[in-house]
Amino acid sequence: MEISLKILGANSAIPLSGRNPTSQFLTISNRHFLIDCGEGTQVQLRRNGVGFGRINHILISHLHGDHFYGLVPLLSTLHLLDRHKEIHIYAPPALEQGIYDLLKLSHATLRFTIVFHALDMKERALVYEDKAVTVHSFPLRHSLPCCGFLFTEKERPRNIRKDALEKYSIPTAEIRQIKQGKDWTDEKGELIENAKLTTAPLKSLSYAYCTDTSPVSNLSELIGLNPDILYHEATFTEEHAKRAKQTKHSTAKQAAEMGISVGTKNLLIGHFSVRYDDLNELLNEAKAVFPNTYLAQEGYTFNLKSKRPLSIIKP
Repeated sequence: MEISLKILGANSAIPLSGRNPTSQFLTISNRHFLIDCGEGTQVQLRRNGVGFGRINHILISHLHGDHFYGLVPLLSTLHLLDRHKEIHIYAPPALEQGIYDLLKLSHATLRFTIVFHALDMKERALVYEDKAVTVHSFPLRHSLPCCGFLFTEKERPRNIRKDALEKYSIPTAEIRQIKQGKDWTDEKGELIENAKLTTAPLKSLSYAYCTDTSPVSNLSELIGLNPDILYHEATFTEEHAKRAKQTKHSTAKQAAEMGISVGTKNLLIGHFSVRYDDLNELLNEAKAVFPNTYLAQEGYTFNLKSKRPLSIIKP
């Protein structure tokens, strides 16, 4: 059970030197997701050593340019790199036609198929599922429809105890049910409790991504309690709380309060306004409320494994 999150960009609307618009590359249970794709994302992918072939799923939270202006250039580059495998895009419905309009304008025909998944911008919804991972979208509170994303590892089967295998002659056909938590009756008719046969699997992990938004009062209902990592936008400090309210963004303090409300173990803040040269202003404000807060600075990688604390790899 493992999460690895690489920050490709964490700035708000205006790019700066060394501070690119929003994009993240998430690996969870060996599945890879590109989350938002601001201007210059493909350059950031190269700079951070992320192979383009690993990108099969791209999620776009909303249609402000700093979250999707890098998408069509990335698709064009994948075409030039002779990609043939389909790519899945999860985004607001209007973006589908926009992608094809821009490709048509540039006389581009892709070698691969785009599988477009229109997000429900009003309700929580399951957008991806396989045997190891689920991804849900959920509505945020911004100046236009915007979604957050919740990535969750599925619980794994219990582990058969070695001493149980040595002690009991368990038929192979019954091991699967035992690993699902069932008790077992041996050949003498004696009921053996599951706890004597198995040990619990490693805890599954979760990551919640809350980009451009005002504080969401029912966030715990949308993502559940105790996510292992919560990313929450913190565009402003409390000094500019009025501006945050006008633009439907959050302050660092509000992001920290959201962290408390959902019981997260680790809070990452990002989407920084260009007005802050020193990002520690935002960090200190959040840490005063929620001490386990970190800046989601670009080039940083946040790794988390079950039963281990969050580790940070700096560029």
